[in-house]
Amino acid sequence: MSVDLDWVAVLRHGQSTGNVAREEAESAGADVIDIAERDADVPLTDLGREQAKAAGEFLAERPPDLVVTSTYRRAWDTALLATPDGVPVVPDERLRDRELGVLDLLTSHGVEERWPDELRRKRRLGKFYYRPPGGESWADVVLRLRSLVRELSQDYAGKRVLLAAHEMTVFALRYLLEGLPEPDLLRAANATEVPNGSITAWERDRDGGFTMVLAQEVGHLHATDTPPTADDDAAEQLS
Repeated sequence: MSVDLDWVAVLRHGQSTGNVAREEAESAGADVIDIAERDADVPLTDLGREQAKAAGEFLAERPPDLVVTSTYRRAWDTALLATPDGVPVVPDERLRDRELGVLDLLTSHGVEERWPDELRRKRRLGKFYYRPPGGESWADVVLRLRSLVRELSQDYAGKRVLLAAHEMTVFALRYLLEGLPEPDLLRAANATEVPNGSITAWERDRDGGFTMVLAQEVGHLHATDTPPTADDDAAEQLS
């Protein structure tokens, strides 16, 4: 895929109330995660807001030309808190988090108890192509991000673009920008933690490809005494 941007980065949203609820439910061995809002409406915690502000201090020294944000509240609020003055912020629904369909709000234990056939189907297909009923596969997310990156490449050629988004976005961009084949991508994902408020960035090289120059960077969090936090999508924890 030809991409004419000079620099592309992902800022994962700050800690959300959903992250906290998921961690509590997984630790308790519960089946269901106690989240009242739609996934699109889950807000940041106070710590999540501090993580976003810390990212803003980092970005103030390396400002992007454009910030494109997921339309989900936790990412959009992160973008507004982190974006330097004068940099436009544009929402785009193609950056939303992966939709889990019938597995939404279920813990790992909940999936095993309530959807054992789906768990077996996922293990057979692999998580790149597995699509839960009513939800999306990793490949589905890649498809919508591919169209977004193509548009940004056409409209902002030679510019620096930051995406305020979700954990899944980092792995989808590794696939698109670095050209990682499915097996390598899944191995990298299994070995990679993407903390809330972290920044992952790629620069275009002389050959027109992209090299990762920031790997889930959290130095800005430590520099402001802001604790990094991380949790994985419960459905992604199932191998």
